[in-house]
Amino acid sequence: MNPESVQNLKIWQEGIEVVKDVYRLSKEWPREELYGLVNQARRAAVSIPANIAEGRGRGSPAEQARYGSIALGSAYELQTLLHLALELEFSSKQYLDPLQLKLYKLIKQIASFVAVQEKRI
Repeated sequence: MNPESVQNLKIWQEGIEVVKDVYRLSKEWPREELYGLVNQARRAAVSIPANIAEGRGRGSPAEQARYGSIALGSAYELQTLLHLALELEFSSKQYLDPLQLKLYKLIKQIASFVAVQEKRI
């Protein structure tokens, strides 16, 4: 694997784990939400590692910071959607809390990544 590969980035790896968790969790949400909250949560989750990959693929620190910021926005969006799932009782706190904690840690990591890239510009 190329040392510059996105697959070597911890934030990308963690983003992939969040996507898998969101897909597993949202499978249990009401069927009528398939094109609503389910779709939106899945798209926000996928957007996190996808934007990190796109920024990495473009190569420059400025592009990595830009796409990292987009990934960060998607992570915050997902945080809100998971909160809604709890409020709407689609998932219990018992199942959402570990994912919210993982997402919180990922948000901090992405924010640090963006800050490092911005310093390199």
